Amino acid sequence: MNGERQIESRATPPLLQHGRGAGSEHNETRPYRVLIVEDDTVLLETLYYNLQREGFDVITATDAETALKAFHAHSPDVILLDVMLPARSGFELCRLIRQRSQTPILFLTARTAEEDRVRGLEMGGDDYIVKPFSMRELIARIRAILRRAVPEPAPMKLRFGELEIDLEARRVLRAGEEIALSPREFALLALLASHPGRVFSRDELLNRIWGLNVFVSPRTVDVHIRWLRAKIEPDPEHPRYLHTVRGIGYRFNG
Repeated sequence: MNGERQIESRATPPLLQHGRGAGSEHNETRPYRVLIVEDDTVLLETLYYNLQREGFDVITATDAETALKAFHAHSPDVILLDVMLPARSGFELCRLIRQRSQTPILFLTARTAEEDRVRGLEMGGDDYIVKPFSMRELIARIRAILRRAVPEPAPMKLRFGELEIDLEARRVLRAGEEIALSPREFALLALLASHPGRVFSRDELLNRIWGLNVFVSPRTVDVHIRWLRAKIEPDPEHPRYLHTVRGIGYRFNG
């Protein structure tokens, strides 16, 4: 695809792939990650290669079930979601994602009726683009969504009662006394404490702290949380900061 070439849509069988581009900067030192959910594999491949070329880390899926698994496994920064998917619609998939996450969603739709566009936005979509569309416009919309979604820079020091986390110096103090943490323990605590109140699944914590290409058990997260509680909690049996969300993962309470 070149320049303003218009993208059409044709139906084809399921596919899942994951590829990393080289350039679009992310504030967590990795490229922005895009999940494309589209059942037309011709269009899907076109989007995949063009977004990779723009520097995005790209994951693809052709049905809602595969997309939901990819979403939980890879924690994308933005989702491109086709409305007309086999078995379960893009609207339904959006509803399921919105039960757990506010990850930006841009609908790809062949439907031009106003009620369909309004429905997508009311279901929790952040934007929509009608097929056929140009790649330049799509990329501009993705970048605009990401700019709106990027939070304000986090403070370099986080304070919660007697607990102080110095993100720049990578030091943790409780009541003025420094606590020795391993690099993984510090990274895990820093991530959770930088998003107080947000629930992180075990898979998301594994992907963010250990990396996508490291194959370890989700129970590894439980072990590190237990070690952290023993070090930072006044009473590890009744934690003040690191709370378990049964069946999902963990949340930091400030």
